[in-house]
Formats: sequence, structure tokens, C-alpha cells
Amino acid sequence: MKKEQAIAEGILEHIGGKENIRQLAHCMTRVRLKLKDQNKVNIDQLKKVDGVMGVIDDETLQIVVGPGTVNKVSDVLSNMTGLKVGEAAESGDLSFEEKAQLKKANMKKKNNTPFKNFLRSIGNIFIPLIPGLVASGLINGAANFAKNAGVDPELTWMKILLLLGGCIFTYLGVLVGWNTAKEFGGTPVLGAIAGMFLFNPGLADIHIFGDALIPGRGGLFGVIFAAWLMVVVEKQVRKIMPNSIDIIFTPLITILIVAILSLFIVMPVAGLLSDGITSGINAILDFGGVVAGALLAGFFLPLVMVGLHQGLTPIHVELMNQLGNTPLLPILAMAGAGQVGAAIAIFVKTKNKRLRNIIKGGLPAGFLGIGEPLLYGVTVPLGRPFITACLGAAVGGAFQAVVKTAATSIGVSGLSLTMLIADNKYLLYLIGIIIAYAFGFLFTYLFGFKEEMAEDI
Repeated sequence: MKKEQAIAEGILEHIGGKENIRQLAHCMTRVRLKLKDQNKVNIDQLKKVDGVMGVIDDETLQIVVGPGTVNKVSDVLSNMTGLKVGEAAESGDLSFEEKAQLKKANMKKKNNTPFKNFLRSIGNIFIPLIPGLVASGLINGAANFAKNAGVDPELTWMKILLLLGGCIFTYLGVLVGWNTAKEFGGTPVLGAIAGMFLFNPGLADIHIFGDALIPGRGGLFGVIFAAWLMVVVEKQVRKIMPNSIDIIFTPLITILIVAILSLFIVMPVAGLLSDGITSGINAILDFGGVVAGALLAGFFLPLVMVGLHQGLTPIHVELMNQLGNTPLLPILAMAGAGQVGAAIAIFVKTKNKRLRNIIKGGLPAGFLGIGEPLLYGVTVPLGRPFITACLGAAVGGAFQAVVKTAATSIGVSGLSLTMLIADNKYLLYLIGIIIAYAFGFLFTYLFGFKEEMAEDI
């Protein structure tokens, strides 16, 4: 039996069977399941399934199985359940008891706070875009790396690479608008129109109160807000629109109302918000220096642990829009580096074969900036190494803040981010990674791990 088949069967066994799955999705490392009855899940047994590196028990059950493996396991689950990835089971197929359980789960909303819900929604908007962001970022980084090395940017193949690498960022507002409307239960194409409208170059020819509009003013924050407004207005209009003309007039009225609101309210407000965030981060890094870098890097792993780290994506994009790069990403990338150092220290000290195998499997991804396998398979279950990994990350983050590295694109981390470092500061970035590796290793080797911690792994 294939490894992926065994993992999928183990998952189904401990979540109440395939009939309990309402929706199946995945990101780079996690199978994401929305369930009909959360009470049927046996978290403890699920964590013991061979190949499962960690479980996040949230509104969406997140099962960490690692990069590459997650695609195959999701395909197996799709075949076993009959659900396509991203497809929801029809509510009409649910029994009365299942509907009651679903309603109860929706009302309960574990770990429900406005801030966490906001970050979860942002994550749901951007997670489907990650593969494209990673691929485009690497292409863009390689092309710019070649250009900095002296390759003529007018060469045809260079023009093609630069065009291909920049495509997703050129039309990112459209994709974000689509996913925002989908996330909040509206018509995705209306959200996409919001993105098209706010980033349309034709806005520069329109003058309001004597001033020309600025295409893209407010960035992705504006798109998210406008697309959310599309959902709100669409639902309200549909309540009073006769069914016979709904398909014609509901989207028409929705688009017209939101377009006017976007010009006079969304763009100015989102513009102030994006300016404030950008200025605030720059001020924190300029005045905070070492301390700011250490705190940002040191506290990033806890955000990854609860799956809320993707909520920072629009901040990175807005920094790139206004500054041409994001100084925040190299600092946060040190979180994964500190964890790699901690994992290596544990590998050196432990005699536990299962733990050593988990580390060997997770390290390649860890070096490339995908930290979940080591996070959920090693440092979090062991406890203290998670803290020493954060301390190692803090030292690396402090260094990156001092030397002022920045990234020209997003989507990758770890060693993979090297090509995307701005102003030819590749060596400084790598030195920062080595520092985070080294201090993550030292803190863990000296204070973070004892052999008895591995007994229950």
C-alpha cells in the first residue's frame, strides 16, 4: 500500500469517516478539512497516524503531512470521498442531526476572536495563491539575479522571464478580489471586478474634486474591502430582487453601487490604512533596530503554529508596492532558520530512531523555508525546543534588521529567498540565516533538549 493511501485511510479512520467531511482543501503542507461533526474527531489518534506531522484543531481541521505529500494525500482523499479539492458537500445531503451539528459548530466557532477571524479570512484568501506566488517569485528572482550579474535584460529570453515572473503581481488584485468574494459567500466574478476596477490604469484619467485618481490606491487592502462590499451589497439586493430578473439586475446594481463607494470611500480610506501600515513598519524597524528584528522573528513561529501567518501577506505586498521591496520578510524568514538549527541539535543529541527519521524528512523542506514538518513533527511536540528555536530566530532577525535586508518578492523563505534579496545583499542575508541556524542549534543543544523528551514521540 502506498504511503499516501495509508495516511489518507488513517485520517478518515479518526475523523469519523468520509461521510463526515464537508469540504476538502489543502495548502503547501496541510490537508484542510471542514467537517460536519467536529465531535467525531479523535485528535490524539490522528496525531499518531504514520506520516501525520501535526494537527491544528480549529474551525477548519488542519492536518500537516508535508510538502509534496499533501497534494498526493489530498488526491487520495478526493478519490475516496468523491469530493473534489475545494468542493463542498451539498447541504441537502446532510441529515437533520448533521445539520444541527453543523449549526452548533458554526455558532461555537472555537478560538473565535475578531482578530483571529480576520487573519483566518485573509489566510483563506491568499493560501490558494501561494503556488503561483512561489513560482513567479523564483522566476522573477532568477531573472533579476541574472540581470544583476550582467546579463542583458533586452535579450528575448530575459524579457520572457521578467514578464512571466511579474504576471501574478500585475493581476494579483483580480485574484484577491475573486478569492475574497468566494471567502465571504458572494459571486467570485464580482469580487474580481472590484480588483480590476481599483487597479485599472484608466482611473488616472478620472478627476474627482480636481485631483486625478491613483490606480491601485489602497493596494490589496482596498481590493479586499471592495470585494467584501460586493458580497454585502449583492446579498442585500438579492433579498428584494424578483427571481425572474435576479441574474440581470442584481450584479448590475451591485457593481454600480460598489464602484461609486470605492471611488469616494474605499480608495481614500484604504490608502490611508496602507500608508499607515507601511510607515509604521518602517518606523518600527528604523527606531527599533535590533530589538524590533528580534521580537518580530522570535514571535513569528507561534503565528505559524496556529496557521495565521498568511494574514501578513497583504502587508508584504503593500510594502513592495510602496517601497519596491519588503524588509519584513527576511526578518520573519529567520523563524524557520532558528527551527532548522534546533532540529539539527536534536538530531545530534537523540538516539530515538523515529525522531531522527522525522528530522531527516523535515530538514530539506526546512532549509527551503517550509517549516511546518519540523514545527509539528519535532519542536512543538517536544515543547522546550520550540522556545529555543524562537530564541535562535530572534538572533537572526536582529541581524537582518541591523543590515537592512529586504526581499523583492514573496512566496518563498529560507535559502530559496536568497535570489529575491534586494540591493545585492545576498551574502548578508545568508550570514543572517547561518546565525539563526547556529543560535537555534546552540540554545537547543545546551538548554532545549533532553533524551527523555523523545519517549512519547
